[in-house]
Amino acid sequence: MWGMAKKSNRDGKAPTQRMLRVGEQFRRILSEVLQRGDVHDPELNRMSITVGEVRMSPDLSIATAFILPLGGDGKEEALAAMRRNRYEIRHLVVKGGTMKFAPELRFEIDGTFDQMDATRALLAEDHVRQDIDD
Repeated sequence: MWGMAKKSNRDGKAPTQRMLRVGEQFRRILSEVLQRGDVHDPELNRMSITVGEVRMSPDLSIATAFILPLGGDGKEEALAAMRRNRYEIRHLVVKGGTMKFAPELRFEIDGTFDQMDATRALLAEDHVRQDIDD
């Protein structure tokens, strides 16, 4: 799940250890903020949202959080709520950590589980299973 080291940033280079460390710290604190319901938005606080990964830009000025509502339903509503509250969330995350500055916060839907389901479905196909078993 944490295959970030193999993913590249916009420059085509693998993320640095610093990018990975800051991204994981950001992810952990963001998850805690959402779990505690610290954001002043009743709609967002009714949702249970998982933060799968946070990718930092090379200069650490942008944090992109990959989120997914529990059960996978209401993705667009969750994404809209997170984006609507991004300034408050950013403040809460930075306040809860040791970061010296507040990176711009962006949200995207985490497609990891969809990719895993597609891979499982592909591996379950008869002709693929037959190739694997041989």
